[in-house]
Amino acid sequence: MSRPPLHALQGFVAAARAGNLSRAAESLHLTVSALSHQIRGLEERLGQRLFVRVARGVELTADGQCLFDRVSPHFDAIEQALQPYRARRDDVLTITLMPSFATSWLVPRLPRFLAAHPQIEINLQSTVNKVDFERQTDIDAGLRYGPGDWRGLRAVHLLDDYVAPTMSPELLERLGTPTLETLGEFPLLGAPGGRWSDWFQQFGGTPPKRYVATFDDSETLHRAAVEGLGIALGRLTLMRPMVEAGRLVTLFEQRLKAEFAHYLVFPERSERHRGLHAFRDWLLEEAQAYAASDECVRARAASAPSPASRSGRKRAST
Repeated sequence: MSRPPLHALQGFVAAARAGNLSRAAESLHLTVSALSHQIRGLEERLGQRLFVRVARGVELTADGQCLFDRVSPHFDAIEQALQPYRARRDDVLTITLMPSFATSWLVPRLPRFLAAHPQIEINLQSTVNKVDFERQTDIDAGLRYGPGDWRGLRAVHLLDDYVAPTMSPELLERLGTPTLETLGEFPLLGAPGGRWSDWFQQFGGTPPKRYVATFDDSETLHRAAVEGLGIALGRLTLMRPMVEAGRLVTLFEQRLKAEFAHYLVFPERSERHRGLHAFRDWLLEEAQAYAASDECVRARAASAPSPASRSGRKRAST
C-alpha cells in the first residue's frame, strides 16, 4: 500500500479534534466537500472506516481512534518544531483572560488602548480554563489572577486585590446597616475557601453559624449580592463597577487584601512581540491609575456619612 498523502492525514486529525467537518474544513481553509473527499480517500487506502456521523458532527470509530492516537502526536511535534520560524505579526495581539475580569476591568478601559494604538488588533479569548501556552501557540499572553508564579511564564504584577462586605441598596433599606460587631447577624453569602473567618478575626464580631448560600465562583457570588440574596465578601476589582453603578453598597472602610493578585503573563516566545510591549506598558499605567483612584474612593468613603445615616434607618433585626 502506498503512503497516504500528508494532507489527508492532516485533514483527518483536524476533523477528529473538531468533531465537526465544517469547523475542521474552516481551520484548514478547505471546503467541506474537499475535506470529505480527503477522508474518504484515506479510508479507502486503509480499508477502515474512520468516522461515523452523529447529530452534531462526526465521531471516531475504534479504528479511527487508534489511528488518531498514533499520528496526532507527530503533527503536534511538527507544529512545535516550526513555531520558532513562523513569522508573528506585531500588529495582532491575542490575549486570554477570565470573563469576569474582562467585563469588569479590562473591556471598559480597552478603548483607550485602541485609541492610542490604532494599528494593533486585539483578540480577547475569555475562558475560565487555564491556557497551555506550549500547545496553544496562537495565544500571545494572558491576564491571570493567582500567586504570580507560573512555570515557564514571565509574570508582570499589575494589581493587588481586596475583599470587603457589600450588599444591595434594596437589602440595606430592608434590613438596615450592620456594624462590625453585628455583621454576623445578617444574611451572609459564603464561598469555598472564602475569607470570612479572616475578616471576623481581624475586625471583630461573631461569624454566623451558617451562610445563606455558598458559591464556587466570584461572578455568581457578586450576582447573588446584587439580587439581594445576602452580603458578599467580594473582590473589589470585580465589584467596583457595580458599586459605582449603585447596584451594590460597600459597607465599611475596612477591607482585606486578597490572597492573590492580577498579573500579565506570557511565554518566552512573546518577548519580542512589539504589540505586547505596548499593551504591557499601557496595562501598567492603567493599573497605577486604578490603584490611585481606589485610594481616592477609600478616602471619600472614610469622610462620608455611613449608609445608615444616609438612609436615616437603624439596624433592623433579622
